[in-house]
Formats: sequence, structure tokens, C-alpha cells
Amino acid sequence: MVMLRSVLSRLEAVGEVVRVETAVDPYLDLAEMSRRAYQAQGPGLWFQNVKGSPFTVVANLFGTQERTARMFGDALGRVESAIALKAQGVGDFLALKRLSCLPGLARAGYESLPRYDRWAQRNHHKIWLKTTLSQLPQQVSWPHDGGAFITLPQVLTVDPLRPKIMSSNLGMYRIQISGGQYLPNQEVGLHYQLHRGIGIHHSRAQQRFQSTAEPWKVGIFIGGHPAFTLAAVMPLPEAMSELMMAGMLAGRRARWYPWQGYHILADADFCILGEVELEQLKPEGPFGDHLGYYSLCHEFPFMRVRHVLHKRQAVMPITVVGRPPQEDTAFGQLIHRLTAPMVPVSLPGLKEVHAVDEAGVHPLLLAVGSERYVPYQSRQPMEIITQGFALLGFNQCSLAKYLIMAAAEDDENLSAHDIPNFLAHVLCRLDLQRDIHLFTHTPLDTLDYTSQQLNQGSKALMVGVGEPRRRLAQHLPQYLDGMEQGHMVAAGIAALTLSGGTTGIKTALTSLDPQLWSGVPWLVVCDNAAQLAGSITEFVWHAFTKSHPVDDLYGKNQRFVRKHWVFDGPLVIDATSKPHHPRALKPCPDSVQRVDKLMSQDPQLQQLMRRGD
Repeated sequence: MVMLRSVLSRLEAVGEVVRVETAVDPYLDLAEMSRRAYQAQGPGLWFQNVKGSPFTVVANLFGTQERTARMFGDALGRVESAIALKAQGVGDFLALKRLSCLPGLARAGYESLPRYDRWAQRNHHKIWLKTTLSQLPQQVSWPHDGGAFITLPQVLTVDPLRPKIMSSNLGMYRIQISGGQYLPNQEVGLHYQLHRGIGIHHSRAQQRFQSTAEPWKVGIFIGGHPAFTLAAVMPLPEAMSELMMAGMLAGRRARWYPWQGYHILADADFCILGEVELEQLKPEGPFGDHLGYYSLCHEFPFMRVRHVLHKRQAVMPITVVGRPPQEDTAFGQLIHRLTAPMVPVSLPGLKEVHAVDEAGVHPLLLAVGSERYVPYQSRQPMEIITQGFALLGFNQCSLAKYLIMAAAEDDENLSAHDIPNFLAHVLCRLDLQRDIHLFTHTPLDTLDYTSQQLNQGSKALMVGVGEPRRRLAQHLPQYLDGMEQGHMVAAGIAALTLSGGTTGIKTALTSLDPQLWSGVPWLVVCDNAAQLAGSITEFVWHAFTKSHPVDDLYGKNQRFVRKHWVFDGPLVIDATSKPHHPRALKPCPDSVQRVDKLMSQDPQLQQLMRRGD
């Protein structure tokens, strides 16, 4: 068995993990210290004394790319090579074991197959010890969270219609273990969003089990090799089990065995086993989430807990999410690195996709596509629009709220990851009366509240193709009625603070001269123009997490031509805070003071937290 402790010991030997002997409260303080460690690009923190729990906790384990690479070693390169070969059409992962001329890849193919562990099955009662939910570290990350949460769970379900390990889904869905209406030590909340594999299994469980009254058994696992944690967040095809990817990343086949109707992951440090209620929901949340706001309390599935088990010397891994960048930013970077070769294979003609972490991932998607349909004519958006439609229906990209696209033929060096240059490229080509497409009543990220509807909202597709049609301005061209602040964010993008809310936008548009503003195709109305214009990071977070396309996009003389929305430029985005928006995340001042005090008493902690200064 490869428990998390063995990986931590190797990292500790090279200074990538440091033990913290000081007693730390899991209520807010663990999270505050984890956030500071990430911001300092410091080591993983292995807390040896967590108040209220007999278990140790590790935080910030994935906080740097260097540490992640060290954890996975040569296996990471083998996985990259395997995916690259798959992208080139060599065959599926299972075929790699037949490539005798490529021993490293043959090994990767072998390691992708989960292994039935008979020894662990025979020794189940010797390996696992019983505990309770209340003895687990009660991590609360933000002051208005609804209870304690497990933040790095691996939820294992199998297809109820084909209950085989290769038909399993391993996903990371937050688990609320206290608070709300959950019965203490008996129930946990199971929060999963749109377009998650567990949803398919849940619907099939309803088909199979409601008529037979047979329970739907689900396992929640924590710890083990970090490969399981990473595999649980990877957007793999529906037909591919995440256990295959976990084996490849760990350099060792994933071990499992059946027990009392459950599928047990033999390498995990903890497991929570139970039955998901199929006919009842319970309120889950609130929870400070990765968009930088609280996701509110809503009805979600829950699990009736039958067993809470742990290994000897088990370690609980945790993470903290919030306004990016946070530790989960490193997850996204690594996933992009691994999956980038498959983008043009999955969506022909597409060159690059960038789900912008600084904007909370789903609110803003940038992509470089192709425009090849009519090479004998001047380039205009045609193929790239079809690629945009495909992207908005592809995997978790379907949750994107704003999709902005450019054509590689216009600049072969264009990168969607160079945000300022990419936006400038699009804005100087964007036809404001043709190239903005709105979609209403579409699925929207569960965590996005800008539409005032859970899971539903609208989308905007914007494309910039062909020869430049304007020169982007560097300065504000004129004063507008009601303008309290005005600052340029970047070439062609201005941030304004106006008086009067929505009425103020209409007043400002009345005084706006489209000719004078032709070099500024985007205006973002916000609460604090100086703050939003301070950096591209501030701009993308405020502009795209605080606006909803069909409600918050405006233009002068807006009208419909053949049912297509057109206006006289510039495009105005209302990114002001609104009453229906959830509150933004802020650390608890008392927790900040407590951690300051702990650090003042521990010179080692002071040094670790200042590593990135």
C-alpha cells in the first residue's frame, strides 16, 4: 500500500514538506496558514497537532509546480508522452502495453489498469480502523461557511447498470461533514455541479434501485498517493475511468477490492462508506468557493454514513479555495499541460483553449481556432463560429459564460495564455454589429450567481477575425455624464465608475459619441475603476465574475437586426456589484490575528511564510 505518509516523507527529506508542531485550530486557522504558504510559494505544511482531532493534516501539497513534478517523477513524463501519442492517433492507453519498442510507454499502459488486491481484501479488518466523522479534522476555511468540509475527497461511484471497476467514476465533489440539517456523525452533504460524471451514475441509480429499494452505495476516499487526488479533478472522457489515470501518474496500478457491496481503494488513508439518498435532498453550504465568493445554501444529495475508517498513521490532505490564484491554480496548470495535445484531436481546427483561472475558470474562456472555410475570400468569422459552438458543447467547456475566440491564421504566434495581447488582437478585429453572439437559457456553472438562477443563465461568444478594423486607444476619449472615475485598463479597454446604477449607464450612453470611442471597443462599468484598471488580473475577475451576458451587456442605440443584437459601439459591460450577488470572500480578522501570533512565536513559520517576499 502507498499511503500519503510515504510520499510526504520523501518530500520532507528534500525540504518540500515541513512539519508544524504548533497546535493549530482547524476552524479558519488551518486555512489562513495554508493560504499564506501558497502565496509565499512555500513548502507543504504537515500539521502534527490539529485541535480536536487525533489525525495529522497536510496543506499546500500541490502549491508549486516543482513540488508536483517531484511527487510524480518520471511518471508525469510518461503520461505526457502517452497522451501525445494518443493525440497523434497511435491508439488508446491499453494499446500502449503492446509497444515493446517504447518500454516507458508500455509501462504506462500496464499501470493504467486497476488491480484487484486480494491480500487487502483478506486483511480488510486488520488494515482499517474505525473512527467517526467528528474525529476527522473539522476544516472550516471561511467565516461564513456552513460547517466543516472535506476539501480533497475522492468520491468513487460505479455505473449501477454495469457495476465494474472499469465503469467507475472518481470525482472531487466537496463533502460537508457537519452543520446544517445533517445528522451529526450520520450524514454528509454531497455537492456536485453540472456536467460531472457522478450525475450520470446518480440517474442510473434511480433507474435501477428505486423499484428494488436496493441502496446506492458510494465510497468517499481521502489521501493515498496524490495521483488519486489529481486524477479525481481531471476532465477525462466519460468512458475512461480516472483510476487508469491515477495508476499512470502514480507509476503503480491502482489497488482495489470489493467489501460489503463497496469498491474499496486499498491505498487510501481514510474512507467514508454509505448510501446516497435517492428520494430526498438536504440543504448544503454555504461554502467559500473558487470564484472568490460564497456559493449559497441549496438542496443537494446527501449520504447516510455506515462506516468511517482510517489506516494507522493516516494523514488528511486539505486544500483551500477562494479568489484565484490559490492552490487549485496549480491543479489547473498541470491539467492543461497534460491535456493540451488532445485539444485539436477532440475539436478539429482548434489550436488552444485557456480557461482563465484569474476569472474563476468558467466565467471566461479564451481560444485560438482556425478560419479556413473560404480561403479565396477575405477572412471573416465562419469556421471559427462553428468551433465556438462545438467548444460550448464540449465537456466542462460547456459551462463557459464568456467565450472569446481568434483565428490562428491572423497571427501564427498568438497565444490565449497571453491575455493582454490576445484581447488586443481580438478587440482590434471585433465587429460590434456582427461578432457578438448571445445564447439565452443555457446551462451555467453552479457556482455562478450572476443570472439569479441556479445552474441556468446565458452565454456570449465573441470572435475577432480578419484584418484589423480599428486602432486601439491608449487614453479615454471624452468625459461622460455621471462619470465619477475613468481609467484605461489596457489598449482599447476602459474602466468607468458611474453614478446612478443601471440608469447611470443609460445616461452615460446618451452622452457617448461612438466616433470618439471607436478606439475603445470595451467599457467596463464597475464599483472602483482605479482598482479594476490596476492589472489584467483585477480586470478579468471583476468584469467576468460580476456580469451576466443578457442582463449586463449594453450598447448605444441597441436594437435587433434579423433578431441579432446590434448597437453602436463601444460594448458596455456592467460589472458593478448587485444585490443578488453573493458576498466576496474575506478572511476572519480574529483568525488573521491568531495566525500572526502563532508565527511570531515560531521563527520557522515566519521564515516559511515569507519565502516568496
